[in-house]
Amino acid sequence: MLANDVLRRIRYVFNYKDQKMIEIFKLGDLEVSPEEVGLWLKKDDDSEFKKMNDLSLAHFLNGLINEKRGKKEGASPVVEKTLTNNIILRKLTIALNLKSEDTIEVLADADLRVSKHELSAFFRKADHKHYRECLDQILRNFLIGLEGKY
Repeated sequence: MLANDVLRRIRYVFNYKDQKMIEIFKLGDLEVSPEEVGLWLKKDDDSEFKKMNDLSLAHFLNGLINEKRGKKEGASPVVEKTLTNNIILRKLTIALNLKSEDTIEVLADADLRVSKHELSAFFRKADHKHYRECLDQILRNFLIGLEGKY
């Protein structure tokens, strides 16, 4: 999924205004302007649309974790330069403090059935033999399921 799509859907799920989005970026150690956020949130076919990079989305997701769960003591978490759907799913479940049963329920609300074993495969390291790639459809359904929950 495009980083812009993820950002738009999170904004919609939690009904965040531009100022709140800027605050979350700041919690993730990234200063952004209202104009920049506005360009990222535009539809893909808009002439002013600006593609968001993975690094910026990683800052936002880290900020969301800090917003929802509180900032940890010590060093800030590593900000990934490249995001996969698996990392995005993991960061969202951490931010929302979802247990595996909760995540399965969110996916079920979007009419996607996964077992606990399938779900755990998304959270494994990429070189693990039981690792499974989180496809766009799964992440999209997770975000749709969050709409119903929040």
